[in-house]
Amino acid sequence: MTIKDIARESGYAVGTVSRVLNHNPSVRPEAREKILAVVAQYGYQPNANAKHLKQQAYEGLALVVKGTKNALFADLLDKLQAYVEKCGYTPTVYYINETGDEMAYAQMLCTERKPYGIFFIGSHPHCFTPELAGLGIPCVLLTNNAASLGIPNLSSVSVDDRAAAKVMIEHMYKQGRRRIGIIGDRPDCSRPSQQRLDGCLEAMQQLGLPFDFDKQYGYARFSMEESYAAAEYLLAHCPDLDAVFAMSDLMALGAVRAFQDHGLRVPQDIGVAGYDGISLGRFTVPRLTTIRQNTALLSQRAAQILLASIEHNAPAVHEVVPFELILGESV
Repeated sequence: MTIKDIARESGYAVGTVSRVLNHNPSVRPEAREKILAVVAQYGYQPNANAKHLKQQAYEGLALVVKGTKNALFADLLDKLQAYVEKCGYTPTVYYINETGDEMAYAQMLCTERKPYGIFFIGSHPHCFTPELAGLGIPCVLLTNNAASLGIPNLSSVSVDDRAAAKVMIEHMYKQGRRRIGIIGDRPDCSRPSQQRLDGCLEAMQQLGLPFDFDKQYGYARFSMEESYAAAEYLLAHCPDLDAVFAMSDLMALGAVRAFQDHGLRVPQDIGVAGYDGISLGRFTVPRLTTIRQNTALLSQRAAQILLASIEHNAPAVHEVVPFELILGESV
């Protein structure tokens, strides 16, 4: 009799059985009772040496974060780690660069660290292949939607980026803005950027607003430094802009600084809006108009979905949580 046999007999996942055997208090009473009944029925005795080796390798839950400059990810990590720790798990954060291979990294983690589950934060859905199912553990993609992939052990929790960007352009239009530039990452590399660009273009077409991609789109990764340069690009190529939508709050702040350095007042001469709703935007001058992603809800639902898969073999879930338009002073 092995731990996998107990899992099969009891109907619970291996991770749940392991936590019962290790006296982890986070297991539900009914699950604990059923698992212990199977243990008693078969007289199972854990192998002390094997248990020691597993504890050395065990890291609980892995949080794989793509990139290090995204302020939204930092907020998500804080909330996600607190939630899973409260549920009795040990989270470990791993950063990979923006050109890193999530699949290879996940395979390495499963070989060397043996986590019960993996959160992927900021990864593009095209990074995942059906081979992910071969890892044999639940995974959740956070901030991007993976529903179209059909990978049985990959769930996702995200915001409708397209709808949110459309709402922001419509708001700018209502404020009298008619020549709107956009600052974002390369749409072919960043799914959020592609979705937000699609939302912007849909709104502009419906509102009859002009948009010349070569002149009105400035490339920048999700940082203030690159956004500053992108804002200067927009001024040089489309000097009659009266507003800019930046695809993150940090990008928006970089753009505000660039416009002010060029003698433009925000919002009197040019409006600037962001995306994410990080706390820093509430303390800038002017306060930032933005789309708020509910990081508390995103984190909570991601954790609940992953833990349900670990503890109860729950199927993959793809959930879209609401966003909120925050009216600051920058538009």
